[in-house]
This record gives sequence, C-alpha cells and structure tokens, in this order.
Amino acid sequence: MQIGIAGLGKMGKRMAQRLAHGGHQVIVYNRTTEKALDLANSENNIEAATTFESFAKKLNTPRTALSMVPAGGPTDKFISAFIDVFDKGDIIIDGANSNYKDTLRHAKTVTENGFHFLDVGVSGGVWGLKEGYSLMIGGESEIVEHLKPIFETLAPGKDKGWGHVGPHGAGHFVKMVHNGIEYGMMQAYAEGFEILNAKKELQLDLHQISEIWRYGTVIRSWLLDLTANALSEDQTLESVQGWVNDSGEGRWTVLESIAQDVPAPVITMALLMRLVSRQEQSYAFKLLASMRNQFGGHEIKKMESVD
Repeated sequence: MQIGIAGLGKMGKRMAQRLAHGGHQVIVYNRTTEKALDLANSENNIEAATTFESFAKKLNTPRTALSMVPAGGPTDKFISAFIDVFDKGDIIIDGANSNYKDTLRHAKTVTENGFHFLDVGVSGGVWGLKEGYSLMIGGESEIVEHLKPIFETLAPGKDKGWGHVGPHGAGHFVKMVHNGIEYGMMQAYAEGFEILNAKKELQLDLHQISEIWRYGTVIRSWLLDLTANALSEDQTLESVQGWVNDSGEGRWTVLESIAQDVPAPVITMALLMRLVSRQEQSYAFKLLASMRNQFGGHEIKKMESVD
C-alpha cells in the first residue's frame, strides 16, 4: 500500500522505515526538509516531499496520511493543512500522543469536512523499527479494515500487538491509560532497585539481579529488560541526573481517574514522584525537617555555605 507520513521524529522516521522494509510505498514530509530528503536517499520505497502541496500530489487518491508530529499545536496545524490540500474521502490518521479530548475535536472537524479519521495510540519507542509497534486504534471500523496491511506491518505480528479498540478517541484514550500504567511500573522498579543499592554491606550486583529477574519471575517485563540494559552500561548511574520528565499522558490519566471517581493511587504517586525529581531542594521537605525539629528536637541538616 501507499501511505504518507508527516513528521520524522524518533517515531515517525522509524515507522516510515518499517513500512518501507515491509514493501509499502511511503511518501514522507518533514518541516526540516533535509530529514525527509536524507531518509529518501538512504531507503528504498521512500520518496520525499518538500512542501505540503507536493506531499498531497505524490499520494494516490484516496490518500492516506499519518501525522507523527508532537501533540497539541503542531498536530492542530498539520490536520488543518491536510484538510486544505486533500480531497474529500481521504484518510487522516493522528499517531501522536494526543489528549483524547483533542482527538474528539479533531475527529469532528475532519469528518464534517468529508474526510475519514483514525486516532492511533502508538507504543514501541526507538525499538519499534526492530520489534514492531503496539497500535491502539480508534475510529471507523471499515477504514481500519482497509488499512489492515499497514497496521499488520507496523505491529510486532499480523495478529498481535494491534487492534481496533473503539470509536474516535478510543485509541488515544487507551494509550493514555497505558502510559499511566507505565509510570507506576517504572516507579516500582526504580524504588526496588534503590532499596537494593542502599544495602551496601551486601555488595549486591544490580545488573546481575536484573538479569536474574528477567527470567521466570512474576515481575519480568520489557521494562525490566531495558532496566538491565541500562545497568549493564553503568549501574552506579553517576553520570545520570535524577530529573524525570513527563509528556502529559500520566497527568491526563490521573485527571481522568478523578473525573470518573476511580482511585488510582499508584499512578498518581508515580506522577508526583516525577515532579519531586525536578526539585533541587524541595521547600516542602525543608518544612518537614523544621517541623520535626520543633516538636521533637530532631537534628536539621544545614545547607553547606557557598563562598
């Protein structure tokens, strides 16, 4: 099949390559045109477009285009651009980590203008080119069926790791909750290994332990595999700053849990711990230390003076 991909970041570029390796014809567009041209020059079955107009012309009708630009404003702009240069009946896919509420708005706009729309939650990161991508798809079932060869190629297998999960918005909603769960799992691994690392007298080899846990245990997972990779490189992590970002999905999951009156303490705490990681000196923790000093005379550790 033929498909256009707009946005050649870490995910978009690798998805284009996986589709091209699977025999599909891929038309690519990127705001920085050199990325598109370099990719087309290095891969078979990939052709670059340097403008949105040429992107549309190179795609056979009815067109299928996948937007892999960042969620929010960039996705809004790209979807508007698709509507301007495409024809009624064409298919527009949002593969970003969009808030499902934005997705519902996009779906309404796109369909009211005579186009088809799918929202696809994508998981797989930088490993997707080799391992395949997990795809959570929302939208019209007949369009999902029409694009089945595309999804089967992107996925880890033809019958695994992908599926049509519901109407418009469902794909990004499911991906949002997936990422919330990911926050909790990552936090649990991080806390467990910190406990192991703190027991200095046992001289534990954290990389060895991670490798043991990868096989036969109930906590084995791909996240543990990646943890083992990281520890094999440097288990002291001396070169790593303990500052953890979040791209939004965890926050949205927590907000949704509150809106639905569904308790999600693990995911919520994992999100809050990411916020704690960004504070060099937390005022709240300073105040806690001061309280303990006030009621119990407990020692306060003073900041070292800076000359």
